Amino acid sequence: MPSVWTTPLTPLAFLARSAEVYPDKTAIVHGDRRLSYADFAAEATRVAHGLRGSGVRPGDRVAYLLPNIPEMLVAHFAVPLAGAVLVAINTRLSTEEIRYILDHSGSTLLVVDATLYPQVAPVAAELKTVEEIVTVIDPAAPGDGVGSGIRYDDLLARGSDEPLRWEVEDEESVISINYTSGTTGRPKGVQYTHRGAYLNSFGEIVHSTHTPDSVYLWTLPMFHCNGWCTPWAVTGVGGTHVCLREVRGDRIWELIGEHGVTHLNGAPTVVTTIMRAEQARTLDYQLVVTTAGAPPSPTTILQMERMGFRIVHVYGLTETYGPYSVNQYQRAWDGLGAEERAALQARQGVGMLQAERVRVVDQEMRDVPRDGQTMGEIVMRGNNVMKGYFEDPEGTDKAFAGGWFHSGDLGVMHPDGYVELRDRAKDIVISGGENISTVEVEQALMSHEAVLECAVVGIPDEEWGERPKAFVVLGPGGAATEQDLIDHVRSRIARFKAPKVVEFLDELPKTSTGKIQKFELRKSR
Repeated sequence: MPSVWTTPLTPLAFLARSAEVYPDKTAIVHGDRRLSYADFAAEATRVAHGLRGSGVRPGDRVAYLLPNIPEMLVAHFAVPLAGAVLVAINTRLSTEEIRYILDHSGSTLLVVDATLYPQVAPVAAELKTVEEIVTVIDPAAPGDGVGSGIRYDDLLARGSDEPLRWEVEDEESVISINYTSGTTGRPKGVQYTHRGAYLNSFGEIVHSTHTPDSVYLWTLPMFHCNGWCTPWAVTGVGGTHVCLREVRGDRIWELIGEHGVTHLNGAPTVVTTIMRAEQARTLDYQLVVTTAGAPPSPTTILQMERMGFRIVHVYGLTETYGPYSVNQYQRAWDGLGAEERAALQARQGVGMLQAERVRVVDQEMRDVPRDGQTMGEIVMRGNNVMKGYFEDPEGTDKAFAGGWFHSGDLGVMHPDGYVELRDRAKDIVISGGENISTVEVEQALMSHEAVLECAVVGIPDEEWGERPKAFVVLGPGGAATEQDLIDHVRSRIARFKAPKVVEFLDELPKTSTGKIQKFELRKSR
């Protein structure tokens, strides 16, 4: 039982506050559409009533298959306001993957964008628990789109403006379920709580330096870790959301110019998309880019800074509400050379303000030495680690063996207490008994001026067991041979770590959140 002197924590309170403090301020921009904070709260209330009028009961799961449009932002408040649990589904998934998530989560209602309905149509009549499908038609979408079931306007019509309580009785109740990528098996449903989402939101506000003047561009999918809790964070601080249906360099630069975007989030590949766009230019103000998903190379950090961007490097997983650690910048680094400073900024850093410390441990759960060399597994715990996997107690117990969440990521701890990611446990290359970090090799490759993107995987070697192979995308006008790149790597790190083979590609295979799909590259090795 909560104390009478406290209020259970929930990000629902953020919209209630902003609607009261900033009722006429623009909260959401999408094409020609504008929603004030009063409009935002009113629509969330109507949708919540509409969901209840559609038979959604407290604790039910409500699935959304939408791109980054206003209805998806509204869902982050409307679904929990109705007492339900939001299941935001990756828009790039196949029909069978979508079916699995809907069935496994037991979602009773699905809201789907009309252009994405064809991904659902083949199994719409076979879903085990979905009782109704609601179609959203976005005027900004290409083409007319198709759909089935009722329209979003019909859902709104079932609602009312009768006030609801922007509160919860139990802050440890589940606010959302986010499914992992499932590249090594069936995706797992990661459960976030109201308390965890509330606290993570403050971490995003502090470390990405959001203020009421923030103009946040939605380059990060909202289905990915609930957009790193940024739907709640930017709303809580009273900033402006600028929606974006798809990540295109030209459109991003257009919106930056039109709205004076101050913040955006994304994987390093999103950063690369921005840099390589024909419209790319040097800004006359500082735009904060919070990046995670893969370690950004020091070269990328320097290039972005020269264009007027400030990089905030964070690290985390779906199981940690997205970002858990941050590369906390130190003023002492100002006096360092650009490359040395950028190398320090490329590390994964320390626990964020709202999180506990990050540990790097050996197989016996002992902390490895702070020598920047000894590798171990990165583990975390605390408010910003998931409640557990939905309907998977065995998977939950395994993930929390020893009382800490096991990330599966390998890293080192530096003398200053900053963690540096070296590899996924499954990606490490073992050559002649020596561990080779593919991240280290990738960063050496990225320091070559001709390289735009790269990825390194292990390939069989008769003599050494494994050797690194590099897949490289050259930048516009970039010129380099296989031997040029091998020699370059050898000049920067130990020779035995250099790739044996370099294959040039037009583009690297990536997930919808911009992560490079190394398992696809291994198929061609």
